[in-house]
Formats: sequence, structure tokens, C-alpha cells
Amino acid sequence: MKGGDAAWPKSKAPAARLGWARLPAQVGGHQTRFRPDFGSHLWALGRRWAGSLEAMNQVTNPRQRVVLLFGGRSGEHSISCVTAGSILRAIDRTRFEPVPVGISRTGRWTLEADDAEALTKHGSELPEVAGTGPEVLPPVVAGSNIWRVIEAGQVRDLGPIDAVFPLLHGPFGEDGTVQGLLELTDQRYVGSGVLASALGMDKGYMKRALAGCGLPVAPYQLVLAADWQADPAAVMARLEALPRPWFVKPCRAGSSLGISKVDQVADLAAAIDLAASHDPRVLVETTLKGREVECAVLGSLGGRPPRASLPSEIVVAGQHEFYDFDAKYLDGAGADLRCPADLPPEATAQLQALAVAAFQAIGAEGLARIDCFYDASAPPGEQFTINEINTMPGFTPISQYPQMWAVSGLPYTQLISELIDLALDRPLGLR
Repeated sequence: MKGGDAAWPKSKAPAARLGWARLPAQVGGHQTRFRPDFGSHLWALGRRWAGSLEAMNQVTNPRQRVVLLFGGRSGEHSISCVTAGSILRAIDRTRFEPVPVGISRTGRWTLEADDAEALTKHGSELPEVAGTGPEVLPPVVAGSNIWRVIEAGQVRDLGPIDAVFPLLHGPFGEDGTVQGLLELTDQRYVGSGVLASALGMDKGYMKRALAGCGLPVAPYQLVLAADWQADPAAVMARLEALPRPWFVKPCRAGSSLGISKVDQVADLAAAIDLAASHDPRVLVETTLKGREVECAVLGSLGGRPPRASLPSEIVVAGQHEFYDFDAKYLDGAGADLRCPADLPPEATAQLQALAVAAFQAIGAEGLARIDCFYDASAPPGEQFTINEINTMPGFTPISQYPQMWAVSGLPYTQLISELIDLALDRPLGLR
């Protein structure tokens, strides 16, 4: 039983838990014939035995120690910090001991305080990892789960870690790089492996994988920075064949960073330059008609099929033309998030099946959010088109992924526990 120390109420002494408190007066419901001093001795012996059993329970069934890995080198650094603060508030501390490890914008891994307030968004002010704390060293030997800390020039053990929860969004964390490091040393971790993480991060390859499995995606073209710089006219001629308007996106960025909606050819070059400032791989795709809906997918223990939540819908509001960074994180009135989405039952079932199919198409594990467009006027079977897959979606309590599971009957704290359980249950090595 995991978290065995939570199985007994803390208010009861160890002796009372095992019934030893009654020994001076009675044993097995009968009055004792022992002298009072002998009975007291037996009671004390029982207390010591119970205490030993408690100590053994603490050793064999401690709380699972989980590294919360957040921050990182991507443009989504601060959003990752906010996610970590949310999990610190909500994680079940009777079962898990969180170990916060931040990655600064320069890539330094540091031990951070277990302080959710320090990782909270205040108005438009977003938190970040300063990188000034004790440096953390993950294991470098396969099979070791002992993490270490360098502090005041001395190396000390941080102790064994049971699982890692990578709360990293964007490149250098969500894209398979950190997952590869963890795989090299046999660390258990939440979420998708190297390939699925890389596919989910790169929208160009993701669309190829989904289309190769017969799943619907929007028409698109990939623009490489080298081709754009060498012959922009040739690139523009190729892009003009796509139906307008266009969305221009960095292939490997999230949180709508660097994204533009373009109606005129004259604005296309500036949009490509903006996207290329985030990523030398740029995706240009046809804007899809329809409602923007999402579905959350969650793995299951024991290798059983993944599950899909009730869907949600995003309705952009105010001055925002689409669900951009400001609408997501800074403008509280930037979008109306409707959860669950008001869809016909047959459409909900179709979206859930499509979300699971997309999850399996890229080999995702643990969790993913599948974003789609729904056009009720399209012929049956053609009403949904997949926009993208997010293998580490926003994970604050008000983010869409947890919200969808909450309305589906799985509250935030329990969702966190299930994801860690999935990581602990998953076999190491090739799978």
C-alpha cells in the first residue's frame, strides 16, 4: 500500500492502533492475572513493538518523493512556474512528497522552496526561476534514483526520487529532450516518452503522423528559415496556393507564442519573420471554419486503453481575433471557456474517439490535450479536424485539461495522483 503512514489516523498513538493500550487491564477481552508491574511492563513492550512496526511502515511504505520540474529555457518559462505552484497547492501530501526543482532561463537546475505563493501569477506579473538556489544534479548512472545537490561547495544527497513530473512547456522540456535524459538513467516520469513528446511539440511532423494514420488535419505548408532567407519569392509562391486566411505558427512553440492570423499576402512575410524568431521551422496552415473544441485524454493503469474526458469549447472575446497568449494568461475576459462544451451527444462521442485515436497515433502516454475544430455544417464524419496535440497542456486548476476532467468526475488533486500512479506503474526501458 503506497503512503502507508496515511492509513492510520495520526491522532491515535501507535499502541492504540494495535490495541496494546488495553493490555494493562485486559487481554483478548478477559481481565489479566498479571501483577500491575508486569502488566505495565507488557504494555510498554507492546508500545515498543508497535513503534517498531510504525517505523518499519515508514521505511517500507514512505510517501512517494516526486520531483516537480518546472521553468525551463523556452518562452513558456513563467507559465510552467505557475503550473508548478498550482500542483504544490493541490498535490496529495499524505501520499506524495513534492521536491521542487526549477530550471532557470539559462538552463541551471536549482532546488527551490516548497512555496506555492512564490510561483503564483499576480496580475500581469508572472513568476520565474531565478537560478540562485543550490544546484541540482540528476542521476548520471542508469538504475540510480539518488539526486544530488551542490551547496556551499559541498555535494550532498537529495535522496531517492520515485518519479519526476516534468511541468515544462515548449522546447527543451516538452519536446523529448528532458524525457531522453530521464530515460537514459531509468527515471520514472509523468507523460509521454521521447518520440511522442517530439512529435507533439513539432506541429509539422505531428500533422504528418496524424495524416499518415488517416486522421483529419488542416491543409498546411512547412517553411524552413534557410529556404525563406535563400529564396523568399519561391516560398511565397508555394504558400499562395493555400486557401486563405492563414495561421502562421512556430512549429515548436506553445501558448500561442509567435502566432499570427493573416488575410493578405502583403502581411505574410512579417508573420513568417515573427514565427521564425521563435523557431526556424514555421508552419503556415489554412484557417479552419468552425468552433474551437478540446478533449483531454488520460492513460489507464495496467495497459488498459486511454480515456477521453467531456470536451470543452473556447469562445474568443474582447479585442482578440484568436486565442493568443494575452487571451490565455493575461486578459481575464479574453475568452469564454465553456466546459463541458454544448455539443450533441453523437458529436461528443465522435470527438472523444478522435482524441483517443490521435493520442495513440503518436504513441502518447499519460496525458495529452487534443485541440480540434468542429463544423456542424460539414457532412457526417467530416465535422472534426485536428488542430494540434499538446502532450504537456496547461495544468493549473483553471486550465482546460484539468477543467475537462473535473466536469468528467475526476477532481484536480485526484488527477495529479493518477498521473503519478501512471508513471510509477509504467515499465522502464523500451516499451
